[in-house]
Amino acid sequence: MIPVTRTISLDENEIELHFVRSSGPGGQNVNKVATAVQLRFDVGNSTSLPGDVRTRLIRLAGRRITQDGILIIEARQFRTQERNREDAIERLVELIRAAAVKPKPRRKTKPSRAAKERRIEGKKRRGEVKKMRSTAPSHD
Repeated sequence: MIPVTRTISLDENEIELHFVRSSGPGGQNVNKVATAVQLRFDVGNSTSLPGDVRTRLIRLAGRRITQDGILIIEARQFRTQERNREDAIERLVELIRAAAVKPKPRRKTKPSRAAKERRIEGKKRRGEVKKMRSTAPSHD
């Protein structure tokens, strides 16, 4: 079990790891060893995630999630499989933690009477300034 929050922990059987050849650092070793990690997590069928967290996770994942609801995280930053595996799992945990935070509900507000009066007063003042710019009527 991978702990995410106090109430959420992921079953390791729900995470699928594939090792592929990586570009980047590693010298000639890059061509021989599959160090990059492709982590796959089925968000849609996961029993570890509550429904509201699942919905927010799908929204947060964006392009990283497939049509079938599978989240794909690729880690190829490090030279070793182990470090890339840890990095991929850590990024998944961080994404789930972000999805676990409930957004604050928006409260409708109205401007106060004083704010409305200040706005109208400012508009009147601006109108007066513009009126003063116009040419004075000639008295011939």
